[in-house]
Amino acid sequence: MPVGSDSSNSAQALYGKLDNAPLNSKHWYTVLTAGMGFFTDAYDLFIIGTVTAILTPIFHLSLAELSLLNSISLLASVIGALLFGRLMDVFGRKAIYGTEMALLVIGALASAFTGDFLALFLCRIVVGVGVGGDYATSAVITSEYSNRPNRGRLVGTVFAMQGFGLLAGPLFASLLLGTGVPAGIAWRIMLAFGAVPAISVIYLRRRIKETPRYSLAIKGDLAATADAVQWTTGQSVAVQPEVTGNGARGRGPSITSPVFIKRLIGTAGCWMLMDVAFYGNGVSSQIILKALFGKASLLHNTIVAAIIFAVFAVPGYWVAVWLMDKIGRKRIQWQGFAMMAVGYGLIWVVPGIVKIPVLFLVIYGLTYFFIEFGPNETTFVYPSEIFPTAFRGFADGISAAGGKTGAFVAALLMPSAVKYLGLPGSLGILAGVAVAGVALTLWALPEPMGRTLEEASMESYSPKAASTPVAV
Repeated sequence: MPVGSDSSNSAQALYGKLDNAPLNSKHWYTVLTAGMGFFTDAYDLFIIGTVTAILTPIFHLSLAELSLLNSISLLASVIGALLFGRLMDVFGRKAIYGTEMALLVIGALASAFTGDFLALFLCRIVVGVGVGGDYATSAVITSEYSNRPNRGRLVGTVFAMQGFGLLAGPLFASLLLGTGVPAGIAWRIMLAFGAVPAISVIYLRRRIKETPRYSLAIKGDLAATADAVQWTTGQSVAVQPEVTGNGARGRGPSITSPVFIKRLIGTAGCWMLMDVAFYGNGVSSQIILKALFGKASLLHNTIVAAIIFAVFAVPGYWVAVWLMDKIGRKRIQWQGFAMMAVGYGLIWVVPGIVKIPVLFLVIYGLTYFFIEFGPNETTFVYPSEIFPTAFRGFADGISAAGGKTGAFVAALLMPSAVKYLGLPGSLGILAGVAVAGVALTLWALPEPMGRTLEEASMESYSPKAASTPVAV
């Protein structure tokens, strides 16, 4: 039955307080704690493109080894997303939150001390598992703590921190290279720096309480739920008598229900299509810029990449955050895919554009803007909203895994695509990918804007507890 329809009205009262609470410091505490992880994820995933450009002559990397180093963390993140997504449904959100960042720290620091291809390859696997775990956990935790009117904005802000990580990578690399730090040392510093912001949030993540929705819908613990609601909203909530025990686990709909299979196809499929474009461009940006500028220096191309991110990508994230709860996730997603298709398709149809670097960079940059003010934001937000609590973590993990599978394939194949098809041909493929994203969004995904999390996810709740929380 829908949440709040049971005779005790307990779930309705508790969730109502959470859904209707004004934005406050605890909401932003949760967002900051989650968002710093995404700053780190973006930095660690994308800095490898610059690192491998430095290491190619040092490690004598073949094209295959270069592609593997650029992409292996993305493949490993598939494992991390599935593993942590499932674990958070079984053991709870709080029980595992922070362990994914610990893995990322270990992998980033170890990467900086490697001396050959194989060692770096293995360390990047550890980094990827941690990143994948962060994708699966942070969106769900933020969503389950959010109020109804600002849920898209809050979850979107977590992901928008990725933009700063994307910008920090080329800026930090430019600083090191521009100040004369030897290349043999610079790449180690670049990799080790990825551990710094991750270390800063492990403690904060361990201090977050179990989410009210997991405490109530899965554990049936009204006392813990009331405590978490009070922590979040600042409003006193008392439960008399205190009731603990098993809640609704297994009583709601199944992840294999047709409606949720269709939604999974939509969330995982759209995320995969988006990441083919995003990571194919992002991780391979040095290769794309090298093809555009020929013999320009690594520092030159790194600065150009930073400018593209700063001018086009970063604003796109925040426009999406601003409009997420105004025009909806679905519209932002399909129109973003559509504009990507237009930009990529134009370069494909008029290949002479690549001979005019300024024009190419403007069009290329606009595709980045509509990736961010488009599916890169919404594919992160969607899975945290449209699946029930009992399997929200795993569904989010499956969706993120779909995305990172696309990212891995793109990062692995993009260097070869640019080499053999040229820039126009490579971007022509991405145009087709974007068109598929429009179609899949329109067919498979509902609009959760303005709905409670329980309404958007078709949540069923049948608690054993019969006590009614009373506002004090």
